[in-house]
Amino acid sequence: MNIAQYLDSTYLKTPAQSGLSDEETLQIDKDLAQEAIENGIFAVMIRPDYVSEIKKYLLERNSNVVVGTVIGFHEGTYSIDEKLAEASKAIADGADELDFVINYNAYLKGNLGLVKEEFVKCTLLCVQHHKIAKWIIEIAALSDEQIADLTKNISHWAEENFSENDLSKIFVKSSTGFYKTTGEKPNGATFEGVKIMLDNAGKLPVKAAGGVRTPEDAEKMITMGVKRIGTSSALALIKNQSASEGY
Repeated sequence: MNIAQYLDSTYLKTPAQSGLSDEETLQIDKDLAQEAIENGIFAVMIRPDYVSEIKKYLLERNSNVVVGTVIGFHEGTYSIDEKLAEASKAIADGADELDFVINYNAYLKGNLGLVKEEFVKCTLLCVQHHKIAKWIIEIAALSDEQIADLTKNISHWAEENFSENDLSKIFVKSSTGFYKTTGEKPNGATFEGVKIMLDNAGKLPVKAAGGVRTPEDAEKMITMGVKRIGTSSALALIKNQSASEGY
């Protein structure tokens, strides 16, 4: 199985989180992009601040590697206007795909109206600009019932507000990889959580992110029906190695 075509090769630490400079972070992103070019990896997923430079880097090399970025990351509690502004800038900078953290805290508090409004407005922005929108629901913060319910709601909102042709460009995504769990609970994609998402996503594709650390796990996710996998260990996976740590 050619798993490279399913991978979003990911580096999402800020300079403050990694202890590196902006220049060093940009170099990591450039290395990620070059790695993707050389190994047929589908996309690189980076912070918004670096989208413009990485898009330029890829265009200069006539590469069709996709540039993705994250919006409202990682807590998801940004206001709708803040998410729209961040997304608009990312699109202007050349992002092809935008992974929004849904306001799962609002969902947990029962404010479904706000969650629906941000989904519709932000997805519309992407659709109007012919971009892919992915919605991170942070499954580690949710019960199995909540994973099913939120995924199902996103599917219904998508079908109500967008055309049949748009649905393949609206993903439900499992995790940020930054959520703090307790008791050794995984904070990324699990087979159980992803199965619930797949069962409730309707016509929407699903992205598994975080915790996919062996080629066997990646192949199993793909066989289950996942269309994309977010990982900080893309090269290890395609070289049939296991990732020892990371997203």
